[in-house]
Amino acid sequence: MDTTVKSWNKWANKNTHFSLDALRIALGVFLIFKGISFITNSRSFEDLIAPVSNFMGGMLTFHYIAAAHIMCGIMLVFGLLTRWCIIAQLPILLGAVAINFFGVMNYQNLFLSLGTLGIAVFFLFFGSGKNSADYYFKMEK
Repeated sequence: MDTTVKSWNKWANKNTHFSLDALRIALGVFLIFKGISFITNSRSFEDLIAPVSNFMGGMLTFHYIAAAHIMCGIMLVFGLLTRWCIIAQLPILLGAVAINFFGVMNYQNLFLSLGTLGIAVFFLFFGSGKNSADYYFKMEK
């Protein structure tokens, strides 16, 4: 497994383009704004998770999602611990996709969450790329 990740990192560093860095930064900025949106519109967030609030603690879920979106978004913008941030986001994004099937189907939210999940899975395998804090700190060794 370790050699597979290293080979993916070598491929990613060799084939890094600024468009992929821009996509990673855009994902981070999107998550920051989404986290801020959850904090400022907490009532609409409560309505959104109402179908599954019995399965998860409502306030615990709210605080986890808001904090994870903001902190991981900032780290993704800089390319710091990218894979760990994506792993922290996966349960949230999978829940965002699933919530459309338990509650009222909202196609716009479904496509937005599926697109975000797809980009997140891509960066889970791709990593942060050559123009990132991860790469910089790795080269400083």
